[in-house]
Amino acid sequence: MKVTRRDFMKVTGLGAVCIAFSQVGCAALKPVKTYAAKIKIQGAHEVISICGFCSVSCHLICHVKDGKVISAEGDPGYPVSEGALCAKGAATLAMINSDHRLFKPLYRAPYSDRWEEKSWDWILDRLAKRIKETRDRDFKQFNHKKEQVNRVESMFHLGSSQLDNEECAVVHQAIRALGVVHFDHQARI
Repeated sequence: MKVTRRDFMKVTGLGAVCIAFSQVGCAALKPVKTYAAKIKIQGAHEVISICGFCSVSCHLICHVKDGKVISAEGDPGYPVSEGALCAKGAATLAMINSDHRLFKPLYRAPYSDRWEEKSWDWILDRLAKRIKETRDRDFKQFNHKKEQVNRVESMFHLGSSQLDNEECAVVHQAIRALGVVHFDHQARI
């Protein structure tokens, strides 16, 4: 590669200018960013939470001010992710404060074109009734070979990655007690 005298002078001059600016503080923006971040969360209460999107359960440091989450970032002290968050985890703040977030159950009746707000008691009672109806209707005591199987093949259960091992064991036993044979876990998918 041929370097002319003019190119050499350009590169040398640019390097000298960069060194000069770095000495007067123009290149050191870290203190400015740190100060700006402290202003944003000033007076907020710090809460450690977890990201609910996968089984890694990365820690989140959330700052709450006047009952509203104003900041959510990865916890550098969490050994698995060391403060890094995936795209879904990084969007936690936007999800929490979204105008589209639902706080009450919605129900759409069969053949209806609109959603109705219902109470949690109503929804849980309806779910329990529908599960019992489905189990009673589709329970198979014997298979086609006349072997006793005691199962329900028309229901499926997907476990949550936010449960610990003991909670997963209890849920697994309850699902098996219903006779459900089709189940999986979010952590495995």
